[in-house]
Amino acid sequence: MGQIVFGALAPHPPHLVYAENPPQNEPEAECGWETLRWGYERLRADLADIEYDSIVVLSPHWQTYVGTHFLGVPHFDSLSVDPVFPNLFRFRYELDVDVALSEQLCASAAEEGLVTKMMRNPDFRVDYGTIVSCHLTNPSWNKPVVSISSQRSTAFYNVDVMQEQMVALGRATRRAIENSDRRVVVLASESLSHRHFVTEADVPEDMSREHITNHHQYLWDMKLVDLLRQGKSRRVVEIMPEFTEHAVSETDSGALTWLIAALDYPEYAARMYGYGTVIGTGNAVMGWVPEDPAPKARARQPKAARP
Repeated sequence: MGQIVFGALAPHPPHLVYAENPPQNEPEAECGWETLRWGYERLRADLADIEYDSIVVLSPHWQTYVGTHFLGVPHFDSLSVDPVFPNLFRFRYELDVDVALSEQLCASAAEEGLVTKMMRNPDFRVDYGTIVSCHLTNPSWNKPVVSISSQRSTAFYNVDVMQEQMVALGRATRRAIENSDRRVVVLASESLSHRHFVTEADVPEDMSREHITNHHQYLWDMKLVDLLRQGKSRRVVEIMPEFTEHAVSETDSGALTWLIAALDYPEYAARMYGYGTVIGTGNAVMGWVPEDPAPKARARQPKAARP
């Protein structure tokens, strides 16, 4: 029986990869966005103690307008260039896909009544949201990945429709993983508040220029973070439409709702690894370990008789 062994809110600003200077990325940085990068370091330290087989990630930057799609090609090797920040992110990626698990996820989602499709194009360019979140979570790239698209119900209908779809996809994800033989890490690749600056500093990693776009956004971010730290994930899903609208949030992709549903609405506290801003957006790195909620009460053992 498979299981989800770790879940994470794993934001994907390409600036974080740029600042890390991995060999796969062409541009070089001096420093920058340390609070978030150190948060990912803490996440990786926790993940190093957990045995797992695959990573499943839902990214806002693989946008599909007819249903939810799943990667179905065993291997990808290409160059990812961020369309907004090509000066920061030109990343040579190479990744393996857990196609068998991807097909199980696709079939399970179809059982929930969702429109689904396997993506079989070998020339497909994997989106940078998937790449950044997976790299920052597992920079060794030694685990296969399953990437899930964001079907844009928010754009065609509203956030409430997206919520309904993502709750169903979360159920389907959990069921498919439990019916597999995989130990899986699930990642919601998205920021919280998402209103960007409209100009870039001459030196992008100049942290004297970095701050949240406005206080209103920050208050909403802290509201959501506080609820997740208290284990009130159902409340987070309830207020998600309002949060998405007022914080101009990337939660319009449905990734965080999908993650919470896949984790079966955890009532234990999320682990807070770090919060920080990137070009005005609010980003939280947070984790859940389903095997390690609040310690369960152990049955009392009878005391041994004294000799």
